[in-house]
Amino acid sequence: MILKQYVVDAFTDTVFKGNPAAVCILPEWISDSLMQSIAKENNLSETAFAVKNGDGYGLRWFTPGGEIDLCGHATLGTAYVLLNVIETDCSRISFLTKSGRLTVKRERDLYEMDMPAYHLKQVPVTDEMEQAIGYRPVEAWMGRDLVCVMEDEQQVFQAVPDEEKVKKLDGLLLQITAPGTAYDCVTRSFAPKLNVSEDPVCGSGHCHVIPLWAEKKKQSQLTAFQASQRSGVLYCRMEKDRVMIAGKAALYSKAELFVPV
Repeated sequence: MILKQYVVDAFTDTVFKGNPAAVCILPEWISDSLMQSIAKENNLSETAFAVKNGDGYGLRWFTPGGEIDLCGHATLGTAYVLLNVIETDCSRISFLTKSGRLTVKRERDLYEMDMPAYHLKQVPVTDEMEQAIGYRPVEAWMGRDLVCVMEDEQQVFQAVPDEEKVKKLDGLLLQITAPGTAYDCVTRSFAPKLNVSEDPVCGSGHCHVIPLWAEKKKQSQLTAFQASQRSGVLYCRMEKDRVMIAGKAALYSKAELFVPV
């Protein structure tokens, strides 16, 4: 079987920055085990698989360590491929996912995703969090992920988390975040439980941190910076229980995969 695959750098307009996502547009669904094997072979934080479904597409996301329920950058990357390669007459794409229906619309060079906001519950700051991160958080919140609010953005920039200790913390991913000077907030995302040391730019992570900072700052629109080595910028706004996350994208590669039937 020959499958087409694209790699798109999301939340940037320059290759080698942002977050690379592999995107496979399939004629029909292949087995979960094959999708997982492709994700492992790609060894990117996410590989997205999409199949035409009525007027939209079914969409699933796989990390090297397993399937995940929500991924922003791979959704943006998939929308970029569809709107620029396959559905070139459209400016909006709808996806049916494990997190419900997601839509992405293109406005000039920005791709805006309509995503669910995670409900956060404040939890106690622990010594284990401090030991895993290397700095003691001032607050901790739990959604799907553990969100640790740091004292300032320098702690976010300088943190070198201990992966084995991060694995022992509650939550699927670890998000560390602080108010920014040049941006409304600065965040880094770590996913060793999914065999991803650091996610370069995490859209689903911002479905946690944007509701948090919107409430703290009493503003609905925020510009967020992902402070990974690759870095990325996200243009966000809150609409009730939804987070609108927009970013740019750059096509890095397109290829053919030769995989067993």
